[in-house]
Amino acid sequence: MDKKLEKIAEVLKKEGSTVTFFVGAGISTNCGIPDFRSPKTGLYANLQRLNLPYPEAVFDIEYFKKSPKAFYTLADELFPGKFLPSIFHYFIKLCQDKGKLRRCYSQNIDTLERIAGVEDDKIVEAHGSFANSHCITCKAEMETKVLRKLMKTGIPKCPVCKGYVKPDIVFFGEGLPSKFFDLWDEDCDTEKNLAIVAGTSLAVFPFANLPHEINKNCKRVLINREKCGTFLDSPRKTDIILLEDCDKIAEKLVDLLGWKTELDALIAKGKKKMETEKKLVEESESESESEEEEADKHKGVEKAEKLSKEVAAKVAKAEEGSKEGSTRGKEDKDVVDLASDLEKTKI
Repeated sequence: MDKKLEKIAEVLKKEGSTVTFFVGAGISTNCGIPDFRSPKTGLYANLQRLNLPYPEAVFDIEYFKKSPKAFYTLADELFPGKFLPSIFHYFIKLCQDKGKLRRCYSQNIDTLERIAGVEDDKIVEAHGSFANSHCITCKAEMETKVLRKLMKTGIPKCPVCKGYVKPDIVFFGEGLPSKFFDLWDEDCDTEKNLAIVAGTSLAVFPFANLPHEINKNCKRVLINREKCGTFLDSPRKTDIILLEDCDKIAEKLVDLLGWKTELDALIAKGKKKMETEKKLVEESESESESEEEEADKHKGVEKAEKLSKEVAAKVAKAEEGSKEGSTRGKEDKDVVDLASDLEKTKI
């Protein structure tokens, strides 16, 4: 394995060399995010509690239109801000900092590449992500932080047309982002490039075709638990296969490249940033709750004042009726009911 790693490091050290990544859920499992298809631990294997007609329905656009609750139950668990990027994510970021990153094609929706610091023009989220959100009816855009806030109170709906709002994750029944096709036309024919395929079963198309379509002069690397896709069906003599945990391989490569100090600094900075953002979110939510409580209290005061005036008016009317010798039964009952309501509104 050491010789294989040295070959990869040698290519990365060459002046003018670049690397294109093709990554899947396997680079995020060490962050605490389950992959999709593992038989016992995968996401699809643990969705019985959502009472879905079939596991993939949670990401089916037609099912979402009828019953968005299942998706948003899952989305609450996967929403960005709860997970720190892995060593592999930071390895991609380091390649960018060193001027080596051509592109990162990702199947992941967790935005961890972005959180690690990889720039938007370097990322192609083939299956979309939580980074942006839109109304599925009128296409109005909604900021992710607003979506997160609305999720606290129920299913997010569009303020314009009241349609359901959905993160820009590509559901079954939807097309892939145009960015995926536009940039692949530029990237696929790059020569003397390094292609690193990591943490993916290469089971979902058209993403699964990408490593097969890349230029024949490009050295391909697979970092995965098992061989898959084109590395099984159409292997190349120059392929490098590393059947190992993605983070362990990334850590060894960082050591060989002399980037260890920078990796440690990125991880420390990421942890500090997450702690700060988490604290700000908690403070914001606390302030929001206080404002809501204050608003409720204000409404209570207004209701109490209104009822108090009504009680006073009824009492005056009852007294006037008594002087005139009229029946007070109904008036007395009205006064008692209003007085009871008034007692309930006391703060």
